[in-house]
Amino acid sequence: MKRSEINKALKELEAMCAKFYCYLPPFCHFTPKEWQTKGHEYDEVRDCMLGWDITDYGRNDFDKFGFSLVTIRNGNRAMEDKYPKVYAEKLLYLKEGQYAPNHFHWYKTEDIINRGGGNVLIRVYNSLDNEEIDYESDVTVHTDGRTYTVPAGTLIRLTPGESIHIQQFLYHDFQVEEGTGSVLLGEVSQCNDDNTDNRFNPTIGRFPEIEEDEEPYRLLCNEYPKAKEEDSVGQET
Repeated sequence: MKRSEINKALKELEAMCAKFYCYLPPFCHFTPKEWQTKGHEYDEVRDCMLGWDITDYGRNDFDKFGFSLVTIRNGNRAMEDKYPKVYAEKLLYLKEGQYAPNHFHWYKTEDIINRGGGNVLIRVYNSLDNEEIDYESDVTVHTDGRTYTVPAGTLIRLTPGESIHIQQFLYHDFQVEEGTGSVLLGEVSQCNDDNTDNRFNPTIGRFPEIEEDEEPYRLLCNEYPKAKEEDSVGQET
């Protein structure tokens, strides 16, 4: 992706959050220059990959494949002593015409909530013992206190305020219902690790390769500089 595309997407996500009164924590507003001055007091942001994120799934066609998101809180299963949180929270922005490809999670369960905007359609499949897609068996669905069964491949429609629970090994993809407009989604889950806990089918990428055609508006969660150290007399270096 071009950096200009990323900057545009992040500004659109910021505007969507403001529209629906989803206020963001201070670290989301740090400029790249400000990040150069931050010390170890912000290690949690770096180590737990909090903050802004973009994916185009390696397709380099962001308007059709991908979405933008911001991770507000998260733990780190590899550093549980330091970061004992067992939960995560995200906001996701999906434009009409974009598609988030089919995948499941080995570890985390999650609730996907429509926080505002249009309707989101989430397609569900069970997985087989070999982790391939089960195109035949019925799927048990949990939405806002209701449990019911649907055929494999059913699209679950979430209107604003509605949610779905995604259990481990449940394949799901999502897109905006045509004609309803862009959607702001919330995600509440167990600890999130996008480096190790996504089983895409078919296999695709997660983080984009970036073409630097302009300066970054915000740093992405995998771009933070190392903490600024202090010298022996307590001065930052």
